[in-house]
Amino acid sequence: MKFTKMVKPEEVKRDWIVLDAEGETFGRLITKIATILRGKHKPSYTPHVDCGDFVVVINASKAKFTGSKLENKEYHRHTGYFGGVKSEKLEDLLKKNPEKLFKLATRGMLPKTKLGKQMLKKLKVYAGSEHPHTAQVKG
Repeated sequence: MKFTKMVKPEEVKRDWIVLDAEGETFGRLITKIATILRGKHKPSYTPHVDCGDFVVVINASKAKFTGSKLENKEYHRHTGYFGGVKSEKLEDLLKKNPEKLFKLATRGMLPKTKLGKQMLKKLKVYAGSEHPHTAQVKG
């Protein structure tokens, strides 16, 4: 009888993957990022182990949005005080801080546990085409 091989944390081999967001649809790109961070693209995927790769996203400010999301979609946060709901439009967030936008969207697709927070730390987002991870990335 054969059993499924469960990978241990010390056996995981991590790669660095660079994704260019220029001209890519935002939601489809975020789905791809979340899949890579979780490690679901690998045959050795194990749900209770962080077996995903590092992801470097460049040109984050040039991602494409369909429909009227740029004008209508809002991101909300709460300060903790009464009436402390702060809203920010997607268009403003994309101009001001595209790194935060990518992290917020990706966080929603990862597990809401310690493991999910550990996976999110492997996401590196840059608004321009330059990034400091050239030594880690192959080719």
